Amino acid sequence: MKNIIAFAGSNSKTSINKQLAVYASSLLKNVEVNILDLNDFELPLYGVDLESEIGIPDRAHDFLKLIKHTDGIILSLAEHNGAYSTAFKNLFDWMTRIESKTFYGKPMLLLATSPGGRGGQSVLEIASGRFPFHNAQIVETFSLPFFGEHFADNQITDMGFNADLKKKVETFQNAL
Repeated sequence: MKNIIAFAGSNSKTSINKQLAVYASSLLKNVEVNILDLNDFELPLYGVDLESEIGIPDRAHDFLKLIKHTDGIILSLAEHNGAYSTAFKNLFDWMTRIESKTFYGKPMLLLATSPGGRGGQSVLEIASGRFPFHNAQIVETFSLPFFGEHFADNQITDMGFNADLKKKVETFQNAL
């Protein structure tokens, strides 16, 4: 059986992006899903001086091992001021100090949502341009605008958005 990891690029305990990642992962069939929480991988703020002083923290190694040993990744990125959240960017920076090809060619379903009308499209554009340099195989991307209007009871309530996500999840599953 294939296994994937699903997580949000956020450390919010009530992350709407985590809710979206969990929902998307629930649409997979015959796949073991490991839901990750960035709060379980807290790291000091990356800096070259700190790296020289303490080395690379174990939690960065732990997260990278999870990526290396999975068959696929569902990642829903929170958008903070049009870019990655600090929590995700910090983890990403630490991991790239271990392995620059951070995503090991794993199939990735890249998601984003927000309370606003663009649904995290800015961060999706940044990640779609950047992640392939780190060996991400982005199979599909999906943006859900107006989260509060289109998501309730742990699922997307808008039929059009839901159908679109289901197609993209199926494409992702076929890539595993």
